[in-house]
Amino acid sequence: MRRGLLAPALLAAGALALGGCSSDDDSSSDDNSSGGSGKIRIGIKFDQPGLGFQDGSSYTGFDVDVATYVAGKLGYDEGDIEFVQSPSAQRESMLSGGQVDMIFATYSITDDRKKVVSFAGPYFVAGQDLLVAADDTSITGPEDLEGKNLCSVTGSTSAQRIKDDYAQGTQLLEQPGYSECVTALVAGQVDAVTTDDIILAGLASLPANKGKVKVVGNPFSEENYGVGLPKDSDKCEDINTAIKAMIDDGTWQELLDKNVGASGYKANEELNPPTPAACS
Repeated sequence: MRRGLLAPALLAAGALALGGCSSDDDSSSDDNSSGGSGKIRIGIKFDQPGLGFQDGSSYTGFDVDVATYVAGKLGYDEGDIEFVQSPSAQRESMLSGGQVDMIFATYSITDDRKKVVSFAGPYFVAGQDLLVAADDTSITGPEDLEGKNLCSVTGSTSAQRIKDDYAQGTQLLEQPGYSECVTALVAGQVDAVTTDDIILAGLASLPANKGKVKVVGNPFSEENYGVGLPKDSDKCEDINTAIKAMIDDGTWQELLDKNVGASGYKANEELNPPTPAACS
């Protein structure tokens, strides 16, 4: 009798437990307070101050703030966002393999990349530039680097462009990261550092570097930062609409000033703020 009575009770309890698990799972993966959009994984850089930077469980920078704004317009709360480290060399494979839903990571739109992934935007137009000592007036552009010492990361296209097109006699010091380059600049071991201007501005904005270095402000390339998406994504139009709203309501400028304004950096006004390109 006891066994016969116990079995239905166990079955009922099991059904309730399963029902509870199912409800929790649905809540965490399919619903949020914004109307059921669920979670979103956004690729960013973890090591670019002022753009995409991880400090413990916190993420800061212009790319992070723009991504958060756009995600909000798509119906996601901040708590619905999972930021995922997206190194440059892995961005296409992460999108194609479904590891992230979109990428905001100083991701320049190029024809070669568009063969593999899709892009919304651009949301910013950068240019390769130079970082020099704050009191240096001798370097105003890449052509002034003839015979001088230049630092960039290993394999930098910016450094190679300088050697190929502007100053063949430039002596190049390669480092694994830009923070090491800035350290060498402050120590007087090199005369300049090169990469995209907004990346340089983020480095210059760090408290340890304030007043010691400056961005020259003479960009010698055009880098359209886009939102990386899986190929043939249906999110492009909605993201472009969000970017336009961000620009129109003044948030774009506020986020730029907040993250890199301390360096004195000013975005190229002929190119910024940009107009998102038509989705294709």
